[in-house]
Amino acid sequence: MTLEKHEEILVALRQIIRAIDIHSRKLSKESGLTGPQLLLMQAIQDMGDITMRELAQATNMSQATATTIIDRLEQKNLVRRERSQTDKRKVHAVLTDEGVAKLKTAPRPLQESFIKRFQALDTWEQNLLLSSLQRVSTMMNASDLDVAPLLQVGSLLHE
Repeated sequence: MTLEKHEEILVALRQIIRAIDIHSRKLSKESGLTGPQLLLMQAIQDMGDITMRELAQATNMSQATATTIIDRLEQKNLVRRERSQTDKRKVHAVLTDEGVAKLKTAPRPLQESFIKRFQALDTWEQNLLLSSLQRVSTMMNASDLDVAPLLQVGSLLHE
């Protein structure tokens, strides 16, 4: 039986969703972290002395979402908040020693392999894929959703 083109697209979308779900479960099982938690911890490590607002901006999350995730990481003793020494109004997110150790052993996010493969494509092919996926997003009434650039199934607020 031959599939219609729209059915082939829906199958490909389902395969993408399934791959993200499988990787998310693996990440959670192996590290005890969710994708958004790992993303925030990596941003803290990469950017060093970073405020909560800067962290939210750097990861394309709302400040409320980033704060909720940092609360959970703080409960796990992976991150702590520190008042700025120069401006007491500012609060910085800092990895604990346990957080640094956890980050070293955590599996890499799924988007890292995607980014490497995507960047290896010619510019015209990158543009074609981007345009096509943006069109699919619009067709699914999803183009206005505010999401972070990470591959994760489920609501960020439940992370």
